[in-house]
Amino acid sequence: MTHTSTLAIINLTSGEINITSAPAELTRAYLGGRGMNMAYLRHYLRAHGGPRDIDAFDPRNPLIIGAGLLTGTIAPNAARFNVSARSPESGILGDSNCGGFFAAAMRKAGFERLVILGRAEKPSYLLLEDGKISILSADGLWGRRIIEAQEQLKARHGAGTVSAVIGPSGENLVRMAAIMTGKKNAAGRGGMGAVMGSKNIKAIAARGGEAIEVAQKDTLRALRVKQQEELKSSRIVQVLGKVGTPLLYEVSNRLGAIRTRNSQDNFFEDTLNAEEIEKFSDKMMACTSCIVHCRHRNTLGGEGPEYSTIGLLGANIGIAPTEQVIILNNLVNDLGLDASSTGTIIAWAMELYQRGLIDDSMTGAPLRWGDYETAHALIEDIAYRRGFGNILAESSQAARYFPPEAHDYLIAVKNLPQSDPHDVRYFKGFALGIAVASRGADHLRNRPTLEVFKLPDEVRAKIYGRANDPDPTGYKDKGLIIAWGDDIFAVGDCLGVCRFITRGFNSPHLLGYEEFCDLVLAATGLEYTPETLREVGRRTLDTERLVNADFGLTRADDTLPKRYFDEPMPARQTKGHHVDRAQFQNMLDEYYAERGWDNEGRVSPERVAEIDNFNTVIASRSLAKQSPAP
Repeated sequence: MTHTSTLAIINLTSGEINITSAPAELTRAYLGGRGMNMAYLRHYLRAHGGPRDIDAFDPRNPLIIGAGLLTGTIAPNAARFNVSARSPESGILGDSNCGGFFAAAMRKAGFERLVILGRAEKPSYLLLEDGKISILSADGLWGRRIIEAQEQLKARHGAGTVSAVIGPSGENLVRMAAIMTGKKNAAGRGGMGAVMGSKNIKAIAARGGEAIEVAQKDTLRALRVKQQEELKSSRIVQVLGKVGTPLLYEVSNRLGAIRTRNSQDNFFEDTLNAEEIEKFSDKMMACTSCIVHCRHRNTLGGEGPEYSTIGLLGANIGIAPTEQVIILNNLVNDLGLDASSTGTIIAWAMELYQRGLIDDSMTGAPLRWGDYETAHALIEDIAYRRGFGNILAESSQAARYFPPEAHDYLIAVKNLPQSDPHDVRYFKGFALGIAVASRGADHLRNRPTLEVFKLPDEVRAKIYGRANDPDPTGYKDKGLIIAWGDDIFAVGDCLGVCRFITRGFNSPHLLGYEEFCDLVLAATGLEYTPETLREVGRRTLDTERLVNADFGLTRADDTLPKRYFDEPMPARQTKGHHVDRAQFQNMLDEYYAERGWDNEGRVSPERVAEIDNFNTVIASRSLAKQSPAP
């Protein structure tokens, strides 16, 4: 069997739909998911006039939705897809990863990847069914919130319809709008929902189709059984299946490393622990082919909250009552907002108000820490761009409305608000990770959780390829550790596999390159070694670096919020820790060397030539001709 990746290029301006296949050499080089998305993103941004000339809301900005290579098969936790475009939030590479059931449905409907160009004349949605795509009117859907819109699509097309939709925030071009599937699964980072809204697309619905063909069905089934048993024996998998990610919040807060009141504090006196969250949970939920079941179905009408949401809509804005945090969690999801950016931006505004940098004449009312009613109203106002919410809907770009010093209090990297509630001043690898992450301050690109466990020297050497400093609060060898995480997490995203079963995210005993090679061979017939599979991750990171270079990013952009350098942590065992500027630059040097980049963070000429050749390969399929009018 030869694996074929089916691709649809949808020109909304002309109504033309071109269904084709990705070049085999592109699949070999990038597998699928995030990697393949990056190759197409770079190509289309360059083909349509140059990245810096294409605003995020320009019809020429491609919206690319790509399933992982294994997504929809029975491979463990293979449910995920990536959504990529120029980000309206950061202005650079935008890319968001999402789970749930949509990507499997998209593949069963006949498509691994959609490249959406142009802008529909009126609100519309896409229907994927039996290898065909229809552009249909969104009358009756536009203006609906997430849950209602999905239910209406099921009513129109059958109970088996699975959809990815935007809420009012995406329709109103809120720069931190998400694309949602189900009640909680979000392609949240970077404002991909706003890009979809700018194209007048309310939803992508998928239905019908057959099971995904695999190369070695019996072998894949046997691997599933074997790996499932091994994973279920993991303590971290067991814990996540029982209490979900709220445990991670509890651990960070106990340590004194939780972002509190916009990182002015690092410990929150609250009841936001896993035990309290469980009181509002009646079931643990899962994604396609999942064996973990990590998220709560809450009794207040939604799913979650997750670790990040608890921290950023709880401690970070000073709200302690568990029920209030869950209600805010459900609200941001139903409005189609990224919870991480929303919580960070509201906390930023609250601190600016606290410091007298903004006042009631701008906000319309006081902004006080812990004020649930105000936070609830602000979230609604952001989604509908009302009043002060219209300013905060600009996310980090709201800085242009505030005094210059306001930027000093924004917890963001590359203009993307930090995604998780962990204060990175203590663990220096965490700090380096969010600084160099290609899409901005984000813990899902390269979070070095193994640093926390203080593993034996011989175990660390085996994982990372050589001996390294075990002190997580020190600066030595962090470039090695972050580069290692970069690569394996990128490979996971290319395959469509969840972080929670990927080696290094929370445990050294989960699936790594060897297991991934076996799954790829059984599912697709493609043969890799651990070394060649890691090379896919490295190539993906290099491609992302080139995309950002096209947007003008340099070494100076791989940095941290001012607070993390200049203000020591004030509480508990982490007290006094901050990131030393000189030592940070040393970590950056080491990281660039591990990546094979020069001292300015530039990709080698040999790799540039290789990636440029993929642009030529894509263009040879005449895909560049699918160019919408600006």
